[in-house]
Amino acid sequence: MRVGPVAWAFETLAEVLKVAKETARVTHDHPEGVKGAQATAAAIFLARSGAAKWEIREEVERRFQYDLSFRLDDVRPFHVFDSSCQGTVPQALVAFLESEDYETAVRLAVSLGGDCDTLACIAGAVAAAFHGGVPGPIREQALDRLDDDLAGVVAAFEARFPPSAG
Repeated sequence: MRVGPVAWAFETLAEVLKVAKETARVTHDHPEGVKGAQATAAAIFLARSGAAKWEIREEVERRFQYDLSFRLDDVRPFHVFDSSCQGTVPQALVAFLESEDYETAVRLAVSLGGDCDTLACIAGAVAAAFHGGVPGPIREQALDRLDDDLAGVVAAFEARFPPSAG
């Protein structure tokens, strides 16, 4: 969930993948944890760079060997809590791929249940990059819930890395 900013802070996919690996190894020093962080960062980077959804799907499937061909409606009845990258990253990315906008991506992710905060963070991060940010009313509601210090972090991040429509 923390890897999202890495996708904004670097100018090439190679740099994003390198730093995503370094940041993931601090707490997820397992090949699957690193792979999940890199796949998430790659999807966000591609989304913010203007890639189409099919391009994001193909790159993640090719580079990370995640199967993103399933439909959420088909797995929802059997989905259980699974905090592993294998149990969250593909599902979150499919939520984004099936979505129409930011809110739909987050709602689809949450609808799976299980580790839904992780699913929503990943799907939402990719959707925000793809659609040019978190929509105004949702963004404002979220900011209203933050204390001044955290709101300042968001403001500083947005000033340095303004959203760009994909």
